[in-house]
Amino acid sequence: MSDKHVKHSARLVTVDSESAKRRVDNFLLSELKGLPRSRIYSMIRKGEVRVNKGRTRAAYKLAEGDIVRIPPVSKSPVMTDKSSDGAKSDWILRHILHEDDCLLVLDKPSGLAVHGGSGISLGAVELLRASRPDCHYLELVHRLDRETSGCLLLAKKRSALRRMHELFREGKVEKVYQALLLGEWQGGDREVDLPLVVNNRKNAERFVRPGNGGKASLTRFYPEEYLDDAVLVRVELLTGRTHQIRAHAAAIGHPVAGDERYGEGTGIPVGLKRLFLHAGTLSFIHPGTGKRVRYTSPLDPALQKLVTGLERT
Repeated sequence: MSDKHVKHSARLVTVDSESAKRRVDNFLLSELKGLPRSRIYSMIRKGEVRVNKGRTRAAYKLAEGDIVRIPPVSKSPVMTDKSSDGAKSDWILRHILHEDDCLLVLDKPSGLAVHGGSGISLGAVELLRASRPDCHYLELVHRLDRETSGCLLLAKKRSALRRMHELFREGKVEKVYQALLLGEWQGGDREVDLPLVVNNRKNAERFVRPGNGGKASLTRFYPEEYLDDAVLVRVELLTGRTHQIRAHAAAIGHPVAGDERYGEGTGIPVGLKRLFLHAGTLSFIHPGTGKRVRYTSPLDPALQKLVTGLERT
């Protein structure tokens, strides 16, 4: 076998209740992550994929108990995670805050994308899959900006993913952030209700701005520590738009410290080497137990040290 490819053996997979009613093509895409969609459909057309020993169609909806034959495939290095040997990705396990049968909560470091793409070979979800091959199913429930640290939620069951998506859509997930905003804050709590429009700037970067026709966006800022030309705030995110906190903070004249995209031309506190935005808390009704849970990620010691070093007003 050539060392330029990774060979996999044929597998027989029994469909469980989590995968029942899924189309064959979608089932294979999740089982053979990284394999091109065109290759998936070719395998189905040629009869390499079998359901209960018979040929199948891409649109066939699986039933619980069906036995799916997944043929052996070869993945080129481009398709294969370089860290899938485990050793290079195991560091991510030290950042797991909580794990149960339904969910995994990751304390995502700043600078780590939630998934690969756009020139990024590996993100948080790929690293977790590589280091946890025992997890048959692992999908992102929501996203955080690459520069934002803190609580990132992943589902270990399709039913949990569906339920968590419902809770997010219905606004039943409490999302609390910590941020350092620049400028002298006047007054107390502030609510920003500005619709946001997504634009693309050069290099295909996403940029959002307040504007008519945008998606409804609501953010609440609660000042906790008034500092020298800055304020440490607790932020409640009541909707989940792209770059919402960063765009709303900039719109009221108080950009997030370290924000090179929305805070152009503003000063950066000495010693700050990242965006000062941290997803500190997630709270919701657990899809498995039906009880309210609360997961918390502590503020990075480097950020806390920076706040301590700033003068109080």
